[in-house]
Formats: sequence, C-alpha cells, structure tokens
Amino acid sequence: MKTTDRQYSAPSTPKAASSAAGRPPVRDREVIPPGGVERGISLRSILIGLILIWPNAWWIYMMEVVRYSGHPTTISLFFNSILILLALIVVNGFLRRVAPRLMFSQIELLTVYIMINISTALVSHDFIQVLVPGMTHPFFFANSTNQWDKLIAPYMKPWLSVRYKRALDGFYLGNEKFFDPDNLRWWITPVACWSAFIIVLVLSMLCLVILLRRQWTQRERLAYPLVQLPLDMTQPGALLFRDRLMWIGFTVAGTIDFWNGWSFLFPQLPMIPTKSIDLTPVFTTRPWNAVGWMPICFYPFAIGLGILLPLDLSFSCWFFFLTWKAQFVFSSWQGFDTPGTPFVNEQSFGAYIGIAAFALWSSRAHFGELLRGAVDWKRDLGDADEPLPYRLAGLGFILGTVFLICFAYLAGMPWWVAITFFAVYWLLALAITRMRAELGPPAHDLHDSGPDRMIALIAGTKALGAHPDQANPTGSATLTALSQFRWFNRAYRSLPMPVELESLKMGERTGMNYRRLGVAMTLAVIVGTYAAFWAVLTLTYKYGAAARMAPPDVPLIFGGEPYNRLDGWLKAPQSAGLARHTVEAITAGFALTIALNTLRMRLAWFPFHPVGYAVSSSWSMSLLWLSMFIAWALKGLMLRYGGLRMYRKTLPFFMGLILGECVIGGAWLIIGVLLDIRTYAFWPWP
Repeated sequence: MKTTDRQYSAPSTPKAASSAAGRPPVRDREVIPPGGVERGISLRSILIGLILIWPNAWWIYMMEVVRYSGHPTTISLFFNSILILLALIVVNGFLRRVAPRLMFSQIELLTVYIMINISTALVSHDFIQVLVPGMTHPFFFANSTNQWDKLIAPYMKPWLSVRYKRALDGFYLGNEKFFDPDNLRWWITPVACWSAFIIVLVLSMLCLVILLRRQWTQRERLAYPLVQLPLDMTQPGALLFRDRLMWIGFTVAGTIDFWNGWSFLFPQLPMIPTKSIDLTPVFTTRPWNAVGWMPICFYPFAIGLGILLPLDLSFSCWFFFLTWKAQFVFSSWQGFDTPGTPFVNEQSFGAYIGIAAFALWSSRAHFGELLRGAVDWKRDLGDADEPLPYRLAGLGFILGTVFLICFAYLAGMPWWVAITFFAVYWLLALAITRMRAELGPPAHDLHDSGPDRMIALIAGTKALGAHPDQANPTGSATLTALSQFRWFNRAYRSLPMPVELESLKMGERTGMNYRRLGVAMTLAVIVGTYAAFWAVLTLTYKYGAAARMAPPDVPLIFGGEPYNRLDGWLKAPQSAGLARHTVEAITAGFALTIALNTLRMRLAWFPFHPVGYAVSSSWSMSLLWLSMFIAWALKGLMLRYGGLRMYRKTLPFFMGLILGECVIGGAWLIIGVLLDIRTYAFWPWP
C-alpha cells in the first residue's frame, strides 16, 4: 500500500548525507546551534527519561481515572508526551543563554520523548489501568446472588489475583497506603507475575518491529505521519517555532481552549461550542433512532492530525462512519432482530485481520530473506546497525511468544486456545502497527473485538466449559482465563507496538545509534511497567476504587466488564452453531478490506481506503468524524487550487493547531491537579 501524498520532508540528517555519498551512515551525531555540543543518546538523557517516567505515570492515572478529566492515551498522539517534550525544549532555551555546553541535542530530547511515550502506553487506559481492577473485582463483589465465589473465584490463579479481605477493603474503600505491609504482601506475587508477562509481551513487540523496520521504512517508505511533530519541535535551529503560521495556528487552538477553560470555571461565560452538540435527540422515530450516538464536534488538534493523512484516508474515515450509521438504520428499517445486528465489531475485526494479511503479503519477500538467513548462518543480513541482529530478534520473538502461550496455559487456557489467542493478537497488533506507520490515523479503538471475545463467540461457550444447565451453572477455567486476559484486548488505542516502530523511525530520521536506542527503549519498558503499577496502586489505595473516584468510577467499570460478561457466558451458555452471523460478519469485513486494497493498488483515483473502513466504527471516530471531514475538505482545496507547494507552506499552521491544543488544553488539566479542582478537558467529550 502506498500513500497518495506525503507530509513535507524533514531536514537532511547526517545519516541521509552519508548514505547519499555511498558511505556507511553516521549515527548518533548531529549538528546543533553554535555554542552547543554534539551529543547522541547520552547517559543523562536515559536517566532523565527514567526519572520522568514516574511522575508521568502518576499524572496520567490522576487525569484518566481519579479525576476522569482528559484522556491522552485514547488518541494516537499522546499529548502528555508532547507537553513534556515542550518543557524540555523550554529548559533548552534557558540553557542556551546560561550554559550552552549543557544544552540537550535533538537526539537527547527525542530519547526522553521516546521513553515517555513507551511508558505512557503501559500505564494507559487500555493497558495496566484495566489489569489492576480485574485482579480483585470478582472477590470483592462476590455475593450469594451472583455466586462468583463458586463460579469464578476457584478458577482464578492465586498468583494472578488478590483475594485477601484486608487488601481488598483498602483497594476499594481508600484512605490507606499501598506500601503498608498488610497490603503489600498480597500484591507482590501477582504484580511480579503480571509484570513479567507485560515485559515479555512488549519486548516481543520490539523484536517484531525490528524485523519489520527495514521493509516498511526503507523499502516501502511508509510515511509515519505521527513522528512529524516531535521531529519538527526538536529540529536544530527551532525552525518550527520561528514560523509565523505555526504561531497563528497555536493561537487559534490555544484561544479556543483558553476561553473554554474559563467558561468551564465560570458557566456564565458562553463556551465556544467545539463539542457540545449531540444529534441523538433529533432521531426519535424508527428506523432513524437506530443511528445511536451522533455527536457533532470538532477538535483543532484532530484537524491538524487529519491534514497529515492522505486524502483517501481522511475521506474514508468520515464516509465509512456515516456508512456504519446507515447500516444501523437499514437494519432497523428491515426489522432484523438478530442480537448484535449489523455486527459492527465483528466486521471491524475482519477488516483488521485483512489489513494484517495484506501487510504480511506485501512483506513476503522480506520475510523470505529473513528465513533464508535463519537457515544459512553465513548469509549477511545487513543487520549490523539494527537494535538487535535479525536472528536474535527473531529468536526473541519466538521465545517470547512461547512464554506468553505457556503463561496463558498455566492461567487456565487449553493449549489450542492459548495458541489461537496469541496468533490472533499478533495479527491485530501487526495491523494496527502497519496502519499507524503508513497513515497515522488519530485513533484506532477496536473495542470489545479481541481474541478473548472472538474465540468464545466462534467456538461457543459450551465448548469452552460453560455448563448447559442454566439453573445450576458451573465455572470454566478456560472462560475465566479468557476474561482475565481481556485487559490488554479491551481496546487497542495505546498499543505499545506502533509506538516502538515510530521510535525507530525517529531514530532513523535523526541518525541515532540503534543499539543504544534499543537499550533506552528496553529500560523504558521495564521501569515503565513498575511505575504504572506504582501509580495505579498507590493512588487507588488513597482514593478508593469504589469511594472517591470521579464519575463514572472507571476502576469499577474496568473490573466489572470481563466478569459480568463471564457471568453471562456461564449462566446462558451458547453453542458454536449460534456463531454463524459472527463468522459471516468477520468474513465480510475481511473480504471487503482485501477488495478495497486491491482496487487501491490498481486504480489511482479510487477514493476508499480500507483503514478508514476498519477504524471508523470506533467510539473515537464518533467524536472525530467531523474533524476528519474538515481536514479532508481543507486539504483537498489546498491541493486542488494551490498544489503541493501551498500544502507544505501551510503545514506549520496545522502543526500549531496540534501544539496549541496540547499545550493550553493540557495546562488546564495540570492546573486542575495542582489546585484539586475540576477544569476543562479538551478531549474527549463533552
């Protein structure tokens, strides 16, 4: 797959210059402003990154869970990372005046940014935030009515869960310290076990992206739109910050958020209506009321991100969003009463698998070369400059996957279920990483469509151990294990794998030493995992998962979702025969994605992009579809009447929109935490 247009190119790097001259690339060196010092990935940059990981984890959990105000990890570009990077740039400006030799180089700044980005993915709304409540929920909320103490608790391994009453009371009622020995001793084993799982999972992702990097970055030359802003922000000479159009865009977005922030505090001030209109009350009669939630909102940062997308993708995002809504209306009009119709999640799942299949097919020659190199150890694979040699990366991915499968087996999954689970998971991770590298969609949810749910739907819960007697149900080790593994499959908005690949792309653009970058990323994974557990547990024990969390009490939602679903599986078991519609919907999504990809490859004018079809069914696209429409219309007009020259000239304005909203909108969230008051959150809704 090829993009139809590109963002403006970054300044040349030492790597590019050396390659053009036919010499080996010079890595980890760059030219910085006069008075500074050439530096690559230095020890101080790694140490700063490791230190900042801890307050960053605390801040994210405070925003997204304790206060439920601002959700940086539910979009592709983490605005908390952008804010931290900007703070370091401000510090750099101070150092320029007082101690030029202590200035951070672009590589050092990006090293910190990369480490913060990776750790953010770990503490995110779709990762460890979901895991921790799930380790406790069935034990605290078991009662004589739901009988979870008999149906679920016996099948949850003690080394993966916390069931001691004293520890549970502190977790849910708050006003306690996590590091109290009476609490800590019950968490050490499950946190250690899940930490090992997480570290192996994310480092296996890193091994896989190392194997894919050359093919996607150098041979297919994918665009990586999401790396453009941090690269431009850290560019030597601060050219982005000297561009008048950038400051105009910054002012536009910043003014909107500044005013709306004051309006939030003082309701007598009218708010600029960027996200306050919901069309749902308009559609009150059948079949139109089947359209569901229909917000009308626009976000300056999303318009800026949309400008970076190819036209066919931004068009497809809003077009297919409306197509999904039309499917709901049509199904209601025709009187289709099968539960789940029109099976949107299943169609999207098939679309993601189709994108993964196409990505594997387009990389088949590269994988063939790697396989031949694995057999013939004398073959030079040209991997001396990679973070890991290809043979070692391949071995790491295989051994890591074997570890994950064994972990799932010990947690209660049969071998065939564990193998199928991770085969599907890796296909989804591959698809999301590919679409991020090629196109940079602003969000990619795929809610409730992971292998934990799809395996149960297709195989049937009866086949996985649910008792057919609804009056006397029994527990199931397999279904319980699938529920315990839902935490990293609830949604995929902050999947670490694309973050890792984008980090390697930034390394390539700036001439980083890949081996040192690999070390920094590995340390970020290890430290970020423990920092995430620290932030989640200390803050939850302070505020209480069922006590002083802001509505809608996210820990109760995260903890309850998998086990309420499991309760339904056990008390109303289904056979595989009921999965026909699921299989049909998955097949339809897969087939349509392959067809759209094929037509795009053969017809240059074809306007429909399969990634738009895949991501447009999500919760996030319900909020972003209008922004995608605005970006598509603006970019189309610019290219039509001003050409590529006008697009490149105006691009700093849209970078300013992204930066202005991240800075001013993020500042309100920081003020809210510091003053312990509710403040305006520019994302998501309302």
